[in-house]
Amino acid sequence: MNNEEFEKLKFNFNDTEDLINNSTEFYKLMQNRRTTRDLSNKKIPKEVLYNLIKIASNAPSGANIQPWTFCLVTSDEIKSKIRDEAEKIEKLNYEKWFSEQKKFDLQFTGLDYQKEFLTEAPALIVVFKHKYRIENNESIPNYYPMESVGLAIGMLITAIHYTGLSTIPYTPSPMKFLKKILNRPSNESPVMVLPVAYPKESALVPIITKKKLDEVLVEY
Repeated sequence: MNNEEFEKLKFNFNDTEDLINNSTEFYKLMQNRRTTRDLSNKKIPKEVLYNLIKIASNAPSGANIQPWTFCLVTSDEIKSKIRDEAEKIEKLNYEKWFSEQKKFDLQFTGLDYQKEFLTEAPALIVVFKHKYRIENNESIPNYYPMESVGLAIGMLITAIHYTGLSTIPYTPSPMKFLKKILNRPSNESPVMVLPVAYPKESALVPIITKKKLDEVLVEY
């Protein structure tokens, strides 16, 4: 190992009490995170949106390749194009392709093919993964691109809530139209659309429960 390629880790070593307090307070904050489709069109400063993307960009990735692109869409024209194409796909899905089981499982959400939040939100962040990178005219596979992008999206959703905003993770299927509308290169594939907005004051969310710790934790 060449020590010249490393630097001292910057780390705050908290005592046990601080660890417990910090984790408890952050859990309480994230416990209130909810997905809502009732989004306000109130403007958000660009600096906030840039900071959110910078936070997501600090996610770990395979070999630090950082195989992602975050397309920030604030243009009303482009948002409308995205919504139009998404609703065409969703209408077909609901009428033809969704199984009865899927329709049943989605009943509690009140979902339908209309996606108003795509144009109501002041900003959309469309996340793309890089399946491979091009170096010296050669295609080189990236390491764990889906896992890496998943980590970045998790950090992005957390940052949106921590900042005081709201989002809904949206994954139209198929979603190739996003690549066309946003003119992304061949090595990129769309993964998720995240509207970023204030919730409306009248916003509603379904009444749900989360699994308890003993339902998701296995200790050895």
